[in-house]
Amino acid sequence: MTPPAASSSPAPVRSAAGQDTAAENYLKTIYAHTEWQPDPISPSVLASRLGVAPSSVTEMVKKLAAAGLITHVPYGPLTLTPAGRMRAIGVVRRHRLIETWLVREMGYEWDEVHDEAEVLEHSISERLLDAIDARLGRPAQDPHGDPIPSADGSVPQFPAVLLAEAPAGHEGEVVRISDRDPSLLRSLAERGIGPGTLVRVDQTGPEAVVLVAAPGAEAVDISAPDAIWLTA
Repeated sequence: MTPPAASSSPAPVRSAAGQDTAAENYLKTIYAHTEWQPDPISPSVLASRLGVAPSSVTEMVKKLAAAGLITHVPYGPLTLTPAGRMRAIGVVRRHRLIETWLVREMGYEWDEVHDEAEVLEHSISERLLDAIDARLGRPAQDPHGDPIPSADGSVPQFPAVLLAEAPAGHEGEVVRISDRDPSLLRSLAERGIGPGTLVRVDQTGPEAVVLVAAPGAEAVDISAPDAIWLTA
C-alpha cells in the first residue's frame, strides 16, 4: 500500500535537546500499533509502550498535534495525519533495515538487534541507509517478518492471521513474530521456528497454541499466540 503524500514537509518538533528523537519514537509507536490490527492506540497504551508517564504523553501529543503530525481529541485515540504517517514510515524503514543489516552482515542474533536499531535509527544518513538497502538486495521484510517500507514510502503487504485466532488445522508459513519479547525469539529459534517456517495449528487456547512444524517435527507449545502471525 502506498500512503498518501504529504502536501508539505512536516514541521520539526524540537523544543529541547533530544525532543526530535522523542517525537520520532512516538510516531513510530503509533504507526506500529495499527500495522497488524485496526484499532488506534490510546494515550494510556502509548504511555505503557514507551515506558513514560501519562503526563509526558499528554505534553508530546499536544506538540505533535500542533505540528500537524497527529489528530487527537481529549481522552480519545491517536491517529497519524498523512504527514505524520510518512514521517513514521521513514523511522520504521531505518529501524528495520538496520535490524536486517545487523543480522545479515554483523553477526547479531534476531533477539539482539532491537535496542541497537533504536539508537542508530535517529542518526543514520539517508545515503548510508540506501547503501545498506542496496547491499542487502532491497529486502521486503526484517528478521522478524515486519515489512520494510521502500524509499518512496510504500509498504509491502503480507496478508496474515494471528496465531491466537487461527482455527485448529490451519496450515501456513510464519509471516511475522513480534520482537517485543527477546526470550520468546530465543525460544522459537531453539525450536527452529521463524518467518517462513511451515506449521500446522494443532490446538488453540487462550494461553497456548501447539504448532506442528511440517513435515515430521515434534509439537511445540507456544505461550504467546498473540505474538505470531501466519499466512492466511
